[in-house]
Amino acid sequence: MITDDILYIGVNDKDIDLFEGQYIVPNGMSYNSYVILDNKIAVMDTVDHRKKEEYLAKLETALDGRCPDYLVVSHVEPDHASSVKAFLEKYPSTQLVGNAKTFQMLAQYFDLNFDSALTVKEGDVLSLGRHELHFIMTPMVHWPEVMFTYDSFSKVLFSADAFGKFGSLDAEEDWICEARRYYFNIVGKFGMPVQTVLKKAAGLDIQIICPLHGPVLTENLGYYLDKYNLWSSYEPESEGVFIAYASLHGNTADAANKLKDLLTAKGCPKVAVADLARDDMAEALEDAFRYGKIVLAASSYNGSVMPFMEDFLHHLKGKNYQKRTVALIENGSWAPSANRTMTEILSQMKDISILDTAVTIRGTVKEENLKELSALADALL
Repeated sequence: MITDDILYIGVNDKDIDLFEGQYIVPNGMSYNSYVILDNKIAVMDTVDHRKKEEYLAKLETALDGRCPDYLVVSHVEPDHASSVKAFLEKYPSTQLVGNAKTFQMLAQYFDLNFDSALTVKEGDVLSLGRHELHFIMTPMVHWPEVMFTYDSFSKVLFSADAFGKFGSLDAEEDWICEARRYYFNIVGKFGMPVQTVLKKAAGLDIQIICPLHGPVLTENLGYYLDKYNLWSSYEPESEGVFIAYASLHGNTADAANKLKDLLTAKGCPKVAVADLARDDMAEALEDAFRYGKIVLAASSYNGSVMPFMEDFLHHLKGKNYQKRTVALIENGSWAPSANRTMTEILSQMKDISILDTAVTIRGTVKEENLKELSALADALL
């Protein structure tokens, strides 16, 4: 129960292994839906079709014999809207509510008749009785049709995918880590649209945030809003250095770990390290955005760079990576090429400062390399 007349009817999915076919979710996912009980009843979104039977059963219990008047579709992505047709088959008199793009995109998934649908735009209000639903268009957070709904009676913001996180609702984990990984991988590219939405939200009296994934947020809302403001402005969140490496025979990994020891010994508050061949790419992306300084260490490969590093860099570019200081380490026994390739890709990103103290290793880490790594640590600090 969210309030006396707003009920949670979402479900947990503990069977899923990869969210959106790519993100590891060891603690599953939640698909959130809500029902507002008033003179008229509005249901806020559906859930992934994987859990539609459980969802429809929960909805029936919450309705207690009544029928919903409206189904508000805030986001058409299938993890939220792929049960819309099943919903309408069970409750055919329900009126769909969405914006113009909602119905254009929903038609790509279902053969539905939208003649009776209610098309809303920025500033429109739908009255349920006491509850007044105000519609806020939030395109590209993170699809073009996304919209928020603000209930001015209960002061509840239904925030679509914003403020969501990976993990089922009964997972014993802090909000911040999985929310950060979720944000930078799902929403991260769209910092400017998020900034626009935050400015709109600043004018609302919000007491509760109801996202489509993760827990309902009811306390210290300024904390969550501040995190989204920080993340969407691409500013570093934590003091420290992130080292990401791709090693061919273990020598580049050795250099990365030696640099970590040097940074720690010199007083760096935090050093995070990722093996791009083995660690979760989404978590590596999260750490790249979390810290203001990053070290890329990679073996040369086929006149270029190790594929894992190249893939990582293209992920960063695709997420609009910017405003960071980068240091480079390459390894190449006979024709070092990794730094050149990494620099070429980094040059396509905004506000990236590459340190001059790049390190080149030929084979194993030698005494002169340790001196270079120490100088690199000093430059980073």
